[in-house]
Amino acid sequence: MNLWQKMNSKEDPRVYENKDGHLVRSLKVRDFLALGVGTIVSASIFTLPGEVAAKHTGPAVAISFILAAIAAGLVAFAYAEMAAAMPFAGSAYSWINVVLGEFWGWVAGWALLAEYFIALAFVGSGLSANFRALIAPLGWKLPASLSNAFGTDDGIIDIISLVSILLVALLIGHGVSRAARVENALVVLKVFAILLFIAVGAFAVKKANFTPFIPKYKMTANGPFGGWQGIYAGVSMIFLSYIGFDSIAANSAEAINPQKTMPRGILGSLLIAVTLFVGVSLVLIGIVPYQKYANSAEPVGLALRYAGHPIVAVVVQTIAVLGMFTALIGMSMAGSRLIYSFGRDGMLPKWLGKLNSERRPNNALWTLTIVAILLGAFFPFSMLSQLVSAGTLIAFMFVSLGIYKLRPREGKDIDDPSFKMPFYPVLPILGFLATLIVFLGLDYQAKLYAGIWFILGLIIYFSYGVRHSILNKQQDK
Repeated sequence: MNLWQKMNSKEDPRVYENKDGHLVRSLKVRDFLALGVGTIVSASIFTLPGEVAAKHTGPAVAISFILAAIAAGLVAFAYAEMAAAMPFAGSAYSWINVVLGEFWGWVAGWALLAEYFIALAFVGSGLSANFRALIAPLGWKLPASLSNAFGTDDGIIDIISLVSILLVALLIGHGVSRAARVENALVVLKVFAILLFIAVGAFAVKKANFTPFIPKYKMTANGPFGGWQGIYAGVSMIFLSYIGFDSIAANSAEAINPQKTMPRGILGSLLIAVTLFVGVSLVLIGIVPYQKYANSAEPVGLALRYAGHPIVAVVVQTIAVLGMFTALIGMSMAGSRLIYSFGRDGMLPKWLGKLNSERRPNNALWTLTIVAILLGAFFPFSMLSQLVSAGTLIAFMFVSLGIYKLRPREGKDIDDPSFKMPFYPVLPILGFLATLIVFLGLDYQAKLYAGIWFILGLIIYFSYGVRHSILNKQQDK
């Protein structure tokens, strides 16, 4: 085969069924709902609404969350059909490998890998900020060298972020069913904390803080502020909040009855999440003028203290810190399954695709953990929040278009799923266009880093992946 033929070689879905059949199927609908809600409603619900309001939208931050959810919802339908038809580890990477070809699967998977590396570091950084704010009133304060990323405010390493990511890896390394039980309990606690914040904070809302709801547009050092331009910039920044349903799909090879569990987990978790996001955003802005959230990594605690509820702030932030572990669990599980898929197919060294004696991809898990820790150590919170969305959006575009290649094969060499994306063939292209519009709204730095990551992925594919690909080796025989 020539190079172009190799790039477009499609994996036989039966190969993935056999390879992933070694993984233990133990996850139910409630586990996937917890994974999705735990990952979507992660550090971002306690950090992003205030940051986006201060930088781009003003009180209209809730509109940005709704628009981002609509764009994500269109793609979620495509994800639900793909995951039901092809419950393979690696989500978009494996699906696109089957329906479009190896190279396109690699591009989608490589984009997602950036998402998981950075998102883990991002959540770890947010957890650290909230924990340090929580213990500060007790007179406990870590030295700057152990509180901040290298080169930021005299920091050397964020030790709390490091320990948090490490603890989660140890938990998942002992089995996803055990991690899922911890996840379920923490998600219940976290939703309780969010509802408590909304209930208590609602009585401190001031109408004046919503006026004007959409501030007049102006250009600032942070980019567009106010007007629909600011709302659009907010959508692009917020989109990282909705990566959770990919973390569900990445674990579909470990689902019990994926035909039902995957669509219910993906769509259900997104619906729950957007309701909570909008509620928190409105209450946050109603309590404190949005300008005060600038450079605050723990706006929920700030709002409750401002409203005269310091004890509730301690309760909510304590649960919030614990609840952020749910996002770390979900993303560690999903990211490690993606890296396992690369190793499984020979796109990265094969030892990454090895399972241990208990049928767990721990080589991939520890690789993900080490890289995320290094990212969290060297990149500050504000930079990480800007870079997560790009990889997600690229993968979402591939999945949306992939439906057109999947549908003709359903019931033939691919299972005919019980759930299908509605309003075909219109909705898939709408999903693609929505994610493309959000991608174009990313700031220059996010696009630049996405471009650098893409070029690195091309170098790895053409220098290693295409030569070690198990699929191409088999077809060359």
